[in-house]
Amino acid sequence: MEVTKEKWGQSPAGKDIFLYTIRNESGAFVRLSSVGAGIVGIAVPDKEGKLADVVLGYPDAASYFADGPCSGKCPGRFANRIALGKFTLDGVEYNLPLNNGPNHLHGGPEGFQNQVWDSRIVDDAVEFMYFSEDGEAGYPGDMKVVARYEWSEDNALKLFLTARTDKTTVVNLTNHAYFNLDGEGAGDILSHELKLNASVYLPTDETLIPVGEPDPVAGTPMDFQEFKMIGTEIKEDFPALNYGKGYDNCWIINGFEPGQLQTAATLRSPRSGRVLEVLTTQPAVQIYTGNWLSGSPVGKCGRSYFDYEGVAIECQHCPDSPNKPDYPTTVLRPEELFEEAIIWQFSVA
Repeated sequence: MEVTKEKWGQSPAGKDIFLYTIRNESGAFVRLSSVGAGIVGIAVPDKEGKLADVVLGYPDAASYFADGPCSGKCPGRFANRIALGKFTLDGVEYNLPLNNGPNHLHGGPEGFQNQVWDSRIVDDAVEFMYFSEDGEAGYPGDMKVVARYEWSEDNALKLFLTARTDKTTVVNLTNHAYFNLDGEGAGDILSHELKLNASVYLPTDETLIPVGEPDPVAGTPMDFQEFKMIGTEIKEDFPALNYGKGYDNCWIINGFEPGQLQTAATLRSPRSGRVLEVLTTQPAVQIYTGNWLSGSPVGKCGRSYFDYEGVAIECQHCPDSPNKPDYPTTVLRPEELFEEAIIWQFSVA
């Protein structure tokens, strides 16, 4: 395994940004950036052995700051939405910035995804660390977050997320990479086939905040229990699809047990033969089909991406969990360690 580090510009505040490449013996590689502990590129072979970058992203570090798609980065302190930017914890109400209609999304406009993390090479892995101060974006507690990436000889990217706090708080961490298994810039992902290990999903209101109990997917366009082309029902007249202009919803992973890896999703492209299996210890997965990618910064392919050119498979806790006591808890107390894992396993079929 070869791990390299290079300077990749500076943040608006003047902090150095670094770009890391982890390359295995076959030549397949991952590129990571200290902006938002982000995945900048993943080059893996197709069925003919040809390498291509299958992650959407930008050719320069500056474009990763405050981009609408949150491309490839780790949002926080709370990934996804919190209704009305409010939650109550141990009898105290906290107010967060609103940046998604009436709601708080991905930690707000200055979330973890828009910060330059400290970074280092540790053996064959790359570690990113961010220290979030008490009161940052309205959240309580000093929090230290570490994102550790490992790349394997069989083309598996492993992300280990840990966090500690000195005051009771809430946390929800994930990675927001967009995948196109035909290669970034190769067109839309509507012909990709998706399978989810989930028999229920969370219905939402029109602002994408969950309402009521989880609903069975059977008999609806939300059913991906068997492989189905993403585009098959994406234009159906169905509330979840109307609200988000496509899929932007949370599915509950079957058989969730804290700390245990489960397959969340499998994505495959008949065209390239590439297959991506996503495993996680987290209870849910948000599928977002890039419904609003148009207008994003110019991509690595030399142009801005169009809608539906990538799909994000965001393993996480459920949106609005701080206001939903029935959901798996996102509360982190000083004596506890937040510890979750996501694995992206690439292969060909």
